[in-house]
Amino acid sequence: MVNDLATPPAARPRSVVRRFWASTIGKKAVMAVTGVLLLAFVFAHMVGNLKTFLGAAELNHYAGWLRTIGEPVLRREWFLWLQRAVLLAALVLHVTAAVQLARRDRRARPVRYVHRQPVRATFAVRTMRWGGATLAVFVVWHILDFTVGTVNRGFVPGDPYHNLVADFRVWWVNVIYLVALAMLGLHIHHGFASAARTLGITRPRRERAIRIFGSTTAVVVAGGYALVPVAIMTGLVH
Repeated sequence: MVNDLATPPAARPRSVVRRFWASTIGKKAVMAVTGVLLLAFVFAHMVGNLKTFLGAAELNHYAGWLRTIGEPVLRREWFLWLQRAVLLAALVLHVTAAVQLARRDRRARPVRYVHRQPVRATFAVRTMRWGGATLAVFVVWHILDFTVGTVNRGFVPGDPYHNLVADFRVWWVNVIYLVALAMLGLHIHHGFASAARTLGITRPRRERAIRIFGSTTAVVVAGGYALVPVAIMTGLVH
C-alpha cells in the first residue's frame, strides 16, 4: 500500500507572468520598462516646472489644468490620481526588481573577487544602488514638501508658485534638491544604456549614440530641474 501522505504533491505549474518575474531577464526587463515610464514622467514634470520662469499666473494655471485632464469624460482629478497610481506601481516594481537582482547577485558571488574590479564599473554600480535609494527617500520628501506641504513652512494650498519660491529661499532645502538632482542625473546616465541593452535596442553601431543620448538626457533633466531652485536662490525668480 502506498502512503499518499508521505508522497509530496506535484508542484503546481507557475504562470507565465510568475516565471517571467522569477527570471533575471524578466526582472531586468521590468526595471527597463518602468525606468522608461518614470523617465518620461520626470521629463514632462521638468517641462512643467520651467513654467515658473513665465510667472505665477502661468505656473498656477498649468497646475490647475493638470487636475482637469480628461474632463468631461473623467471627473476632476481622476486622471491625476490614475497617473499617481501608475507611477507608484512602476516605482514599486522598479525598486523591488533592483533589490532582488542585487540580492541574487550577492548570492551568486558570496566571495568577492581577489583582483580589483575596474573603478568605473564599481562607481556605476554604487551610484545606481545608493543613488536609487537616495532618490526613493527624496520622492517621499518631495511629496511632503510640495503636495502635502508638511515640511514647507510657507505652504499655501492651491498656489504652487508661492510654494516653490517660499521653499527654495531656504538654503538647506536647495542643498537637498541639488544633491538629489545630481543623483538623478547619474541614475539616468548609468540606467539609460542598461535599459537599452535589456530591451534589445543597443547594437554595435548604435552603442556610442545611445551613450551620448543617455548622457545628454541626464544633463538636460537634472539641469532643467536645477534651474528653478538656483534662479529662486539667486533672486532671478521671486
